[in-house]
This record gives sequence, C-alpha cells and structure tokens, in this order.
Amino acid sequence: MPEGDTVWRTARRLHEALAGQPLTRSDLRVPKLATTDLSGRTVLEVVPRGKHLLTRVEGGLTLHSHLRMDGAWKIYAPAERWRGGPAHQIRAVLATADRTAVGYRLPVLELLRTADEDDAVGHLGPDLLGPDWDPAEALRRLLADPDRPLGEALLDQRNLAGIGNVFKCELCFLLRASPWLPIGRLPTPERATTLAKKLLEANKDRLARVTTPSARPDRRQWVYGRAGRPCFRCGTPIRTGEQGPPTQERVTYWCPTCQPEEDGTAPEGRKATPQDGA
Repeated sequence: MPEGDTVWRTARRLHEALAGQPLTRSDLRVPKLATTDLSGRTVLEVVPRGKHLLTRVEGGLTLHSHLRMDGAWKIYAPAERWRGGPAHQIRAVLATADRTAVGYRLPVLELLRTADEDDAVGHLGPDLLGPDWDPAEALRRLLADPDRPLGEALLDQRNLAGIGNVFKCELCFLLRASPWLPIGRLPTPERATTLAKKLLEANKDRLARVTTPSARPDRRQWVYGRAGRPCFRCGTPIRTGEQGPPTQERVTYWCPTCQPEEDGTAPEGRKATPQDGA
C-alpha cells in the first residue's frame, strides 16, 4: 500500500532513471493528455510531496501523479519485459535512451505548469520526508480541531503529509491511544509528530515496512493487518473497526488493552469486534 515512504522511494528511482536525460518516448494514456507529447524534453528532476509525485521536465512543465491504493511506477531496461500489469492498466510511459518508466493504475495523472504545482499540492501540510518538514507547524495543524479523532487527524494530509492507513494504525498503537481519542486529549501530542517522522525516516529505504523491533515477516507491524491475533505486548486480540467519513472510511486496527477505549471509543453503530486473522 503506497504511503509516504513508498512514494519517496519511487521518486528516487524515477529520478535516478530519468533525470538529466531527454525523453525519447512519451505516452500518456488518459483522455486529457492523449495528444500530449513530451518527447525531446529533458527530465529535470522527480520529487515527492507527501503521497504525490512531481516529474519536472524542460519547458516549465510538471507531470503530477498519485498512486493512491494500488498505483505504481516501474523502471525497465530497453529490452526488458514489462511486468507491472496488463497493458490496459498502463497510464504513462516515459522513456530515455537507457530506461523506461511505466506508470500502472495511476488514478491521478495530469500535466501542470511547474509554476502552478501548488494547485495540486499546495493544500498539503509539512512533508514528513521533505525539506519543508516543520514539526511545530504540523502539531499546530493537528491541534487546530482538538475534538477530531486522532486517527482521522493523522490521515488528513492537510495536517502532515505522508501518513497512510498503515502508519496511522501503528502510530496510534505506539502512542497507546485509541484511534477515536479526540486529539486534543492526547497527553503528549508532540510525540505524534516525533514518532511519525521517526517511522517514515526508518522505512524510506526499506522494501518491507517495519514498525516493530523485529524484521520477521510475521512480526513487522504491531496491529495493522493482525485482526484477531494476539497483541505482541499484552496478548489481547487485535480489533478492527471502520473509521472516517462515509466516503473515506478505512479499516482501523487497534489493541483495546494497550489503547484503552475509555478515552476514545469507536462510534456507536460501528463494527469493532475481533475477527479471524487477516
């Protein structure tokens, strides 16, 4: 699942493959860009912004993409077989003499003037893996709505950019707080930004995301993806429940013992019961 760490690595791979070289092929397979050809333009750089990718090319243009749930960019050598998915899932092809970058299942792909990048990413909060990271500003934004549930506040990219559902669940566990706890009642809210920064920095160079002290495949996350399995700290079965506005609900994982619910319970009517291991 692409989150800030995945996007950071993707940007680095794209930059290493394309930057400083002219495009020999440009194929953008979305209706609005079907006639757009960037061939001949040099790729200047590829930079991440939270969960967004900005590919800047010669002439003051930026190709903006977002991976969301299952999008991906793959890099191939000239004669290498493309293995990222069937052809109908390809949304973008950018090639130089040495490498070809193929974008699969990209739900967002648009061409902007580089000067207008803020139209796409200007709403984002401080980027946990970016040069603009400002923990004080991120904390100010998180606490601007003190009654908002902790999990929802962490997921809101307008507060701090780069946290997805995996890191949200893991952060709430490490903070020993229910995801439904009003963030203004978090005893030490500054730990939320400190831990978020620490987790993403620790994972930006890893292919397998790890939030626990163990890199064993079955022990890499404290709670995420572990519904019904015993908590590594206390043995209580991990629970799940839906969290977020109706159109943006995410499955949330938490330990009811390590993250006491008396300070923030799942809303009435939301299913939040132990399930079989996922």
